[in-house]
Amino acid sequence: MEDMEEEYMEGEIEYDDSQVAAHIRGILSKSGGDHTDDYNELVGILNKSGHLSPDQVASLVMSLKGLSGAVGSIDVVRHENLVRAIFWMSIWKYNPDVMDVLINLIVRLATSGGTFANSCLEMLVTNFMPPHKDFLNHLTSEHRRAVRKEQVLDRVHSALINITELMPLAPMRLCPIIEQRMPNIFADEEVMAIYVENMLRLESGPIGQFVGIKVLLEVMDRLVELDILQDESKTDKGGESKDESNTDKGIFDMELEDMKEEDDLDGANDKSKMARNVVAGKLDSLMVLMCQHLKSCAENGRLLEVFETLLMSFHVAVLNTQRSKFAQFVVFYACSLDPSVCSKAFVKMLRNNFFGDTGPGNTLLTRMSSVAYLASYLSRAKFLQGPVIAKTLQKLVDWCAEYCRSVDAGEKTLNPEVHRVFYAGCQAIMYVLCFRMREMLGDPVLKSQIFGFPLQLIFQHPLNPLKVCLPCIVEEFLKQAEAVSLFTTSENFLFTKLIESDLSKAFGGVERLDMFFPFDPCLLKRSHEFIKPIFLHWSNVFRPYEDAEKQLGDDADNDHLSDDEDMGRSFNDRDGMYPDDIEMSTTPKCSFSFGMEGDHEMILKSMPARIRPSTSPQ
Repeated sequence: MEDMEEEYMEGEIEYDDSQVAAHIRGILSKSGGDHTDDYNELVGILNKSGHLSPDQVASLVMSLKGLSGAVGSIDVVRHENLVRAIFWMSIWKYNPDVMDVLINLIVRLATSGGTFANSCLEMLVTNFMPPHKDFLNHLTSEHRRAVRKEQVLDRVHSALINITELMPLAPMRLCPIIEQRMPNIFADEEVMAIYVENMLRLESGPIGQFVGIKVLLEVMDRLVELDILQDESKTDKGGESKDESNTDKGIFDMELEDMKEEDDLDGANDKSKMARNVVAGKLDSLMVLMCQHLKSCAENGRLLEVFETLLMSFHVAVLNTQRSKFAQFVVFYACSLDPSVCSKAFVKMLRNNFFGDTGPGNTLLTRMSSVAYLASYLSRAKFLQGPVIAKTLQKLVDWCAEYCRSVDAGEKTLNPEVHRVFYAGCQAIMYVLCFRMREMLGDPVLKSQIFGFPLQLIFQHPLNPLKVCLPCIVEEFLKQAEAVSLFTTSENFLFTKLIESDLSKAFGGVERLDMFFPFDPCLLKRSHEFIKPIFLHWSNVFRPYEDAEKQLGDDADNDHLSDDEDMGRSFNDRDGMYPDDIEMSTTPKCSFSFGMEGDHEMILKSMPARIRPSTSPQ
């Protein structure tokens, strides 16, 4: 073996591939006994790592070429050390010449009778990632890192395609390998991201028709796992989420605190905050990859087939996971790419879940989660047209009205636990109207439809949803509804710093579905850029009562100015005091006593912009 290499490298004799292969076959057939040295030398050539000299590279190329022509002579038991050396080689460590001959060897081994197929597939999947997390950092520039990554992954995916063409059943073997090799939630962010990037590349490539569904389901599962881990890091030592321990604060207070906390995480020294930042970074990276992938699918006419899998994953892994705050935005973003089809399918699935009978396949939890998702989606998706929202609201109102007609009107005692689904539906109606009322009332057709809703029947029924549903939602709804004469009530509702109540807790259950609005603002920094243009924030919602409040404020301030003071102010000064876009209150407290005589305090301008999912029991 050594003599042949010297002659080849010195140019004394040029050996063609068949001669090299014949020489390697001779070594393999005689391995053991007096011929062990040549075999060990061959194994040693494959095991060399680190920086290789030109002679070592030439020797390695010749050996790999020879092995490619002698795959039929390689025995998994007799040549155990050689086989191990081949499969332990990392493509990332070599130059393109070595990469090419190594990939050729792997493809030939995989398709030479099936003995080595699984090992070859596993070796290729392992090379989705660098040999260790700091490997790319050793390359001196970002350009070199990008080039090396492209060189390796192009060859890896080409090999997988070639193997699949020659072995039609290879994808069946590939799927469990991809699942087993996927980095766990504690892996390095860059390692996890590059692995998922490769999974999504498989999904969009020729092999996608065989492995695509499994790949997307795995990625979504990992997103949910990270999402839950992120939520766990925000739970205090007593097992109570921060949201539940601050019920005396306005919901906007909590939102602003969360956003500030997110901004401060980079410089935080607190270990729990640093750990949370690491998890958020991983989650954010995967969210960006998924959004980029969906955008690419839409541009290439593949969105609909991918969306079917997303809906399946959402129903199985996300819908009943109340601690998930971000993974659901993958579906939200996908819907925005094709509202006429994807959004319609999403709304239909949620609606059917809620309206369906409770049973093994459609539990009470599923029905309540579905209507919470429906309400949050209709409220937040900028890309939804008014008629779509009004049509869905009409169905919700009709269902709630029919429920009222079916319940004994003589029922005097409120029992939120018995009528949980009904209260969930009522709260959904109020929540959507809080966000969309002004917008829809601007359309004469939709205004007529909304004023035809039997709201009096529903909200003045003995079941009394206004007392049971979340006080902050009820308060905001009543303020807006009264402002446009959509609905009024003579009953007094005293909301004294209440975000929640005992009755809302009762209908929300241990899962706290009364406070579950899953499409609250996405605070992940990079993926937020995909969501921001299509997301409706509460601060951008113009409420019907604001016109009256603005005028009331103008009159009150003018009454306190003397004639001289008033004349001393310029017209522009007075205009500057009351801009057209009234700022949202940042300290909302549910302290307004609705309908109380003598109460002339300014009505609150706040609404739950970010009701956070509460911690459900393990």
